[in-house]
Amino acid sequence: MARQETPAMFAYVGTYTATPPHARGRAEGIYVYRLDASSGALTHARTIPGVVNPSFLAPDPRRRYLYATNEAPEIDGQAGGAVSAFAIDPATGDLTYLNRQPSRGDDPCHLSVDRTGRCVLVANYTSGNVAVLPVGEDGRLGPATDFHQHAGSGADPRRQEGPHAHSITPDPANRYALAADLRLDRVLIYRLDPARGALQPHDPPSAALAPGAGPRHLAFHPSAPYVYVINELDSTLTAFAWDGARGALRAIGTASTLPEDFAGTSHCADVHVAPSGRFAYGSNRGHDSIAIFAVDPATGAPTAVGHQPTGGRTPRNFAIDPAGTFLFAANQDTDTVVTCRIDGETGQRTPTAQVTEVPSPFCVWIVRLGG
Repeated sequence: MARQETPAMFAYVGTYTATPPHARGRAEGIYVYRLDASSGALTHARTIPGVVNPSFLAPDPRRRYLYATNEAPEIDGQAGGAVSAFAIDPATGDLTYLNRQPSRGDDPCHLSVDRTGRCVLVANYTSGNVAVLPVGEDGRLGPATDFHQHAGSGADPRRQEGPHAHSITPDPANRYALAADLRLDRVLIYRLDPARGALQPHDPPSAALAPGAGPRHLAFHPSAPYVYVINELDSTLTAFAWDGARGALRAIGTASTLPEDFAGTSHCADVHVAPSGRFAYGSNRGHDSIAIFAVDPATGAPTAVGHQPTGGRTPRNFAIDPAGTFLFAANQDTDTVVTCRIDGETGQRTPTAQVTEVPSPFCVWIVRLGG
């Protein structure tokens, strides 16, 4: 009987390179690491140089391709940022550049791949819009097939003077896409047509957050109809019930991501739900911690159960491996990715002593290949 190969695990780290407007960016491109699934250790495998500000990454559902935002105000001599496509070598985790296409806006900061792998959805932060880029059979990107400009402003005249699309994420059924707009204090709801590469404004068109909340990223619960939105400006996590048939969000409750006695300046960045669905996590930049929430299985409501330091400054994004064993925090201003082990019963994190030096890390994606 042939021995079955154990799937290889890789970590892909998106960064800021030495390209304006990010003054501290000093990375070379995308960093590839082999992950030891027993210890959480990351071993450097390859650096993919020459990728302009690949701040956010996402693989396609079959893990054949990786897509990266090129977060810049202009690229290839044209105004606006871009999205780059790479083929993934299933044996080595190496990346081969395929092509890139304009993102139809300035400073694309987030992207996702629809669940059929036929299109990439991208959020352009500075210009406040979202776009759809079709994916060819070979993984290459085509020119944008749809584009939606957000409009309006929020309660904070300094940070919310106009729209800032900060993320766009398909729902589990791939019928809708939810776009968090930091300056509008809303999560916009679009009907998704991956075959046509199109987004259609929905009715209801959006769900409101508290004035001045600043919604940034969101995460769907892996097995229940809940959505968790991390709010950058007021450092909170808001839970919604998700009606996938109607495409509607209903607020469940909001909890602070900070301890009651914290008096400094802090802004949230990222949110993930553990594969078990029992805990949700959010990152605090300033408090420099991961906030831990227990998820009520009956209602979806989050309850804060702890705050643990990330071992560095300015944890931008973070990742949880598919088994829910490790959490990897990208500390942008100390140039490290820090690995912690997750207790599946309590949700708490235990340091592993695994600290990986990565210049200007922004986000981490854990990908299982070959199985």
